[in-house]
Amino acid sequence: MAAATPQPRPTKRIKMRIRKGDTVKVIAGKDKGKTGEVLRTLPYENRVVVQGINLRTRHMKPTQEGETGRIVTEEASVHASNVMVFSTSQNVPSRVAIAIQADGTKKRRLTKTGELLD
Repeated sequence: MAAATPQPRPTKRIKMRIRKGDTVKVIAGKDKGKTGEVLRTLPYENRVVVQGINLRTRHMKPTQEGETGRIVTEEASVHASNVMVFSTSQNVPSRVAIAIQADGTKKRRLTKTGELLD
């Protein structure tokens, strides 16, 4: 049986407005309507890993003698276009805009509520 050809890694990094630690709501797919915290971002693939969303089950063989096999459930990545940043105070999903402060610093701001994220 031939091994699958590895896919080349995309060379262009995509600017994402979703960051690790953000609370997001899934707007499309099998987990639509669920919310969770972003555990990791994958900017080269424009994907995010969200806690409790898109769970995958893997069967692991024992690696050492005397060890038993186990079933591991872990989160798989979701495309960034399928999630929206979720305002925990207003309970509403929103797009993210970049707001420039008076002192010249950039902050992320929710467009629906005006809430600053950073």
